[in-house]
Amino acid sequence: MPGFLDTPIEFLKGVGPQRAELLKKELNIATFGELLTHYPFRYVDRSKFHRVAELHGDMAQAQLRGVLGPLRTVGEKRGRRLTATFTDPSGSVDLVWFKGVRWLQKSLRPGEEYILFSKPGSFKGKVNFAHPEMELASTWDQGLEAALQPVYSTTEKLTAHGLSSRSIWKLQKSLLSQAEGQLPETLGREQVEWLGGVSREAAFRQVHAPQDANRLDAARRRLKFEELFFVQMHLLRQKQILQHNLKGNVFEQVGEHFNTFYKEHLPFELTGAQKRVVKEIRKDMGTGHQMNRLLQGDVGSGKTLVGLLSSLISLDNGFQVAFMAPTEILAQQHFATLSRFLDGMPVVVRILTGSTKAAERKSILKALREGAIHILVGTHALLEDRVVFDKLGLVVIDEQHRFGVAQRARLWAKAVVPPHVLVMTATPIPRTLAMTLYGDLDTSVIDELPPGRKAVRTVHRYDGSRNAVFGFMEKEIAKGRQVYIVYPLIEESDPSVNSGLELKDLTDGFESISRRFPLPKYAVGIVHGRMDQATKDHEMARFKKGETDLLVATTVIEVGVDVPNASVMVIENAERFGLSQLHQLRGRVGRGADQSYCILMTGDKLGNDARERIATMVRTSDGFEIAEVDLRLRGPGDLLGTQQSGLPTLHIADLVEDAALLQQARQAAIRVLDRDPELVDPEHAPIAGTLRELMKSSTIWGRIS
Repeated sequence: MPGFLDTPIEFLKGVGPQRAELLKKELNIATFGELLTHYPFRYVDRSKFHRVAELHGDMAQAQLRGVLGPLRTVGEKRGRRLTATFTDPSGSVDLVWFKGVRWLQKSLRPGEEYILFSKPGSFKGKVNFAHPEMELASTWDQGLEAALQPVYSTTEKLTAHGLSSRSIWKLQKSLLSQAEGQLPETLGREQVEWLGGVSREAAFRQVHAPQDANRLDAARRRLKFEELFFVQMHLLRQKQILQHNLKGNVFEQVGEHFNTFYKEHLPFELTGAQKRVVKEIRKDMGTGHQMNRLLQGDVGSGKTLVGLLSSLISLDNGFQVAFMAPTEILAQQHFATLSRFLDGMPVVVRILTGSTKAAERKSILKALREGAIHILVGTHALLEDRVVFDKLGLVVIDEQHRFGVAQRARLWAKAVVPPHVLVMTATPIPRTLAMTLYGDLDTSVIDELPPGRKAVRTVHRYDGSRNAVFGFMEKEIAKGRQVYIVYPLIEESDPSVNSGLELKDLTDGFESISRRFPLPKYAVGIVHGRMDQATKDHEMARFKKGETDLLVATTVIEVGVDVPNASVMVIENAERFGLSQLHQLRGRVGRGADQSYCILMTGDKLGNDARERIATMVRTSDGFEIAEVDLRLRGPGDLLGTQQSGLPTLHIADLVEDAALLQQARQAAIRVLDRDPELVDPEHAPIAGTLRELMKSSTIWGRIS
């Protein structure tokens, strides 16, 4: 909030311009408020004292009271260090500092009594302390210390300039001494009462200088709730504004296109989940407000069919549809699927991608402007200014997290009234993450697989079992089935890794597989991201037609490749893939009637996280369970890839640990907005003020369009 908390940090006693610049650069702390929300990451118990005679190198930490001996500098230049002894009635112990020597020489007082706190180490069989925290006993005896002492994250550069964890704690205490009456309440009376009456100011004081464990727990809960509550208020209020301001076309009819397809062309009975989702979409598109709906569904759950049924409702109301995919392979897959489903119906489906020839592109653009094309499937090419629809009513976006917000927003300019938006993802999003990323959207979940689908059997094999795996692959091919073999490829957004080395691994793998499965008995294909589109398409077409038995590939086949005859997915170096990616790759098989298999190949040495990922894949095929494990292992920032995920900054709350509190915060936000949509009730004035500041200073998290 404006005022005290926006004061530049250099004006805090003990900081000054030089330290302020370092704090900004190293920890992104530039104001009083940013220092206050630099929370401790743990607390240490400072109530117990040890004696020198009790020390041993295996102790986690020790606190001593004794006298600091003379300071000595040893060595030259980079090898320079400061040493001293520390003595209590039971004996002496050596101290050493390798950094900040000049500052320590000025600040430490030999001959004075100190409180020492650190983890004991060992050098040449003798216990010592490296870089111990030192506090004058006279200061300690004034009662300024706490039994539970906060520990703050810092950096080597800050520590070298006298800003250790302990120094940051002193700055926090200095700031809190000035903060009396300067930390106004942000929550309403009802929320504060629910949180045990802990005010915002009291919470800050307890979290930085706790009196006891119970009050600390209550303070942390209050501050976590506040963060999560305002994330949810922001999203829900934004949803209110969108629904109020953004009018949408009213799709009143479910007419001939939809009914004819449903009765005569639908290849199989819809699952209960698909029927439920179609009803939700039909209701959305008939309200007169723009639909913004996220459709989650596991691999193979039938999202594309739901997208098609939604498209037919748009057609029945006289509107066109844009069906957008992030890659050319996936766009081609959707085009083929829609064309197959709609064969024999008076619906014109065309595809526009970066590789569409000039003459064909010209013909497509003309027909689109004239309304002769009903559904246009495409990639980012659909965003180009020259792509003009006659009457765009619905946009279906597959794997939306691969499109930027600005790119998606360009679709709005293609219609007078904003089109309805249906976003589909086969990447299951854990509930806590969905509430935070997409809390301003309506969400539908397809949680059933179509009947007749057999679960893919997943097994883990070490490199030493490779010959047995090859033998199994031979047997499957002899049955007329096909095999994927996938090698890891470093993500393009990570330039720090030599992706050329990974490509060489793929090439070596191709050569090895070709020797093991030689012509003319076997045909082996290869696909990777550095191929030109035409070559890639040619190789994929051969595999789809059954002209190749084995396809050696990178993760380019992760999404959108649909070959029902492929029954085996072998993933090399499976320990190097994230859970979400492993699950997506496994989804490339099991798309036909035959029993399918996923074989996870790894080296013998696996870290704990890799072992848990592999065990999870073997245990379950439930994408949402897998996503929950992935969230716990990788954290929310990494779950949706290395690009900007759109997550708000949480300083103290944790989406994994605090999932229950997040749910409670969302329900509290819904209650407030249900009772007081415009936040005009005087009781909600603190909430309204905080929310105004938040909406001024931050982007709209997770907004689809």
